[in-house]
Amino acid sequence: MCVGQTGLGKSTLINTIFASHLIDSKGRLTPSEPVRSTTEIKTESHIIEENGVRLRLNIVDTPGYGDQVNNDRCWDPIVKYIKDQHSAYLRKELTAQRERYIQDTRVHCCLFFIQPSGHALKPIDIVVLKKLSDVVNVVPVIAKSDSLTVEERQAFKERIKEEFSFHNLKMYPYDNDELDDEERAINAQIKDIIPFSVVGSEKTIVVNGKQVRGRQNRWGVINVEDENHCEFVYLRNFLTRTHLQDLVETTSQIHYETFRAKQLLALKESSAAGGHTGGSRPISPSADRELSRNSQRAAMNGY
Repeated sequence: MCVGQTGLGKSTLINTIFASHLIDSKGRLTPSEPVRSTTEIKTESHIIEENGVRLRLNIVDTPGYGDQVNNDRCWDPIVKYIKDQHSAYLRKELTAQRERYIQDTRVHCCLFFIQPSGHALKPIDIVVLKKLSDVVNVVPVIAKSDSLTVEERQAFKERIKEEFSFHNLKMYPYDNDELDDEERAINAQIKDIIPFSVVGSEKTIVVNGKQVRGRQNRWGVINVEDENHCEFVYLRNFLTRTHLQDLVETTSQIHYETFRAKQLLALKESSAAGGHTGGSRPISPSADRELSRNSQRAAMNGY
């Protein structure tokens, strides 16, 4: 999932990460096109195959987010969509004749695009990050970071980290005592880099006789894969290599388990209330056992 204001290069970055044109820009195409009145949810699904490994990639864009003068509760459609995917997965899990393979449409990662202002997070960013981090793995990125100098970029990153700490915003990856030394070292490196300063480009240019993705301007060449220019390479490796499986597992073990425990508890309370009034059927023993297991997991995860 990509969340950010129009014009921050969300679609371009996704296409750059996977080196394919997977998604078209949903921003305003012409000045005469009206601004969207609400945050919309646009989804696309692709099958990516590399070295014999097939990956189903569901891309969720959020055009219209943050584009209003009054952006009060502009995050509601996003949070609702994430919870709806949890709910759909839960219904399939609790079906009497459950499918052997449940197609997973849950959101495993949310890229949150921060405007490269060079100053600080906007109040709406803080509110939305708090709402999203409660239900999904949030990975913040500074969009179009080539608009900042190296010194401005580093100072901006430090201010953002301070705000994360001050407002107790939990960004992915999370602390986990079960990780081995190598995994902890990788996570420490990622936490030191976050928020990722990124640049996206679908165009190829020639640098030292090699074709790379980047842009040419009057000051020189911006190579998105050059670690001295931006942190795109770190983000790509993070999403597609080192943390791909962990994003899925963390979604299942933390965010989904928390949602499921709350839903089953509400179902049990509803059944108990219905029993007193002669209404709803009581919760099934299997769902009751599932509730107990999920309550224990939720407690262990600190929820």
